[in-house]
Amino acid sequence: MSSTFKDSISFLYTSESVTEGHPDKLCDQISDAILDAILTNDPLARVACETCVTSGLVTVMGEITSNTHPDVSRIIRDTIKEVGYDNPDLGFDYKSCRLILAIQEQSSDIAIGVNVSGEAKEERYSDYDYDREDADNIGAGDQGMVVGFACNETPELMPLTISLAHNLCLRLAFVRKEGIIPYLRPDGKSQVTVEYSHGIPKRVEAVIVSAQHSPDVTQDRINKDIIDKVISEVIPASLLDENTKYYVNPTGRFVIGGPAGDTGLTGRKILVDTYGGVARHGGGAFSGKDSTKIDRSAAYAARYAAKNIVAAGLADRLEIQISYAIGRAKPVSISIETFGTNHVDNANILALVNRHFDFRPASIISNFQLRRPIFKNTAAYGHFGRDNMGFPWENVDKADLIRKEAGI
Repeated sequence: MSSTFKDSISFLYTSESVTEGHPDKLCDQISDAILDAILTNDPLARVACETCVTSGLVTVMGEITSNTHPDVSRIIRDTIKEVGYDNPDLGFDYKSCRLILAIQEQSSDIAIGVNVSGEAKEERYSDYDYDREDADNIGAGDQGMVVGFACNETPELMPLTISLAHNLCLRLAFVRKEGIIPYLRPDGKSQVTVEYSHGIPKRVEAVIVSAQHSPDVTQDRINKDIIDKVISEVIPASLLDENTKYYVNPTGRFVIGGPAGDTGLTGRKILVDTYGGVARHGGGAFSGKDSTKIDRSAAYAARYAAKNIVAAGLADRLEIQISYAIGRAKPVSISIETFGTNHVDNANILALVNRHFDFRPASIISNFQLRRPIFKNTAAYGHFGRDNMGFPWENVDKADLIRKEAGI
């Protein structure tokens, strides 16, 4: 996006989402279900759990250090069943798929930097037990950068394109599970293109919905049902016009889907998980990682900061980048971009961010209570903008104070 966002007379922007039955999203849910099961009995566990699925096979691999040992095989099969792969006719089901587990402990070299931060070692530790975690001074679990974003296009302060795309996929899952469109199967995708005028959403240019279905239904029926019972129920009529284009199952057939049709992998839908491509991305995936991994926890903290700044009215759009060094608690850098939509000076916004938000891993974990088993709910339909899920990083509890201090 240009730094002169509002100066753009007209442009099109597109975001996509996928259903919980998409093979990549199935992997994310399996990885986070395993994470939640471990955190239930061992909140200090270290987890980096990756999943791969293909026709008839699930492979789970990674590094897990924990004093609890849940039944991982049962968790995998229960998650697959819950998503909807419960029938051999789908080409992949929870009963018959083969499981391969390849799990080891976290590297001791990484653990040293996480257990106690470099700052804490320098300031007050000489002889330290590196096998235990100092909850007040843990270091970042890896180097890297994260990005947080918010904008005032929707009530949840998310880009309209990704918000509509997620809601279409949520609706696809709903009509399938409730039998409203009984021939649908778990896999599905959506894509929404919005036309903007001077930075303001004007209309929907195009909607794409691909929905897996049983083989005995016609394309004409699918097209009518998806437009009438999905698209029309999600996208406001005020955004649709005679020039809006609809593409329902553009190839004309989507019977083979899920892991039977395409290999899935944890962390391969990072733009679906975040802001639909509207904001930049640090590159790290979320699912299967405990909160010492800044890829996940710091991205939540960056969203929290951006959302509170926009909710306070300091800018219409705000992107925050935070970077880390492995083993260090304090960020290496914090920067902001308002794309020309700021209502106070950017330097003042950055000062308020630094004053009101603590981006050290231990503080993020404590503030959001990230030792809880809350992550499986994040693994489909986005980690951000879902105010009904009670995710603490979606709170705007600092907006009033920030607005007051900014004098607006």
